[in-house]
Amino acid sequence: MNPGLMTAATGRHFARPGNRFWPVLHLSGFTTRLLKPSEQRELLSYGLGITNVVARATARADELSAEEYREGGRLLALKVARLRPRWLAVVGVTAYRAAFDDRKAQVGPQERTIGETRLWVLPNPSGLNAHWTAQTMAAEFARLREAAGDA
Repeated sequence: MNPGLMTAATGRHFARPGNRFWPVLHLSGFTTRLLKPSEQRELLSYGLGITNVVARATARADELSAEEYREGGRLLALKVARLRPRWLAVVGVTAYRAAFDDRKAQVGPQERTIGETRLWVLPNPSGLNAHWTAQTMAAEFARLREAAGDA
């Protein structure tokens, strides 16, 4: 989505203590061990990358405007078209809907592609997203990992 204030201060994604991204990434089988935010560059060794939809840091994602999301989606699509990953996973269905103007999107694989890049929406690991547990998020992340392994 966009960097939180802790991420902006540290330069590390999902850096706020208690954010479930790193544990969920490990529980889902994407990484062989639990990585710390300071080890985010190690994602490359797993064939993974990480970026933001919107660059501006905020305390909460709902502080972003619809225009910021749309412009972020446009810029992300250009980056994807240039780098041509097999998959783009967007963390947070609300961010995906706003960035790609798809109000009906749900968590999971999307019909839309960017060139040959397939899209998947993952649940937001923020503690504010309490109706997803670490285990249910890890199961959804694992569905993507399995689908990406089959691609």
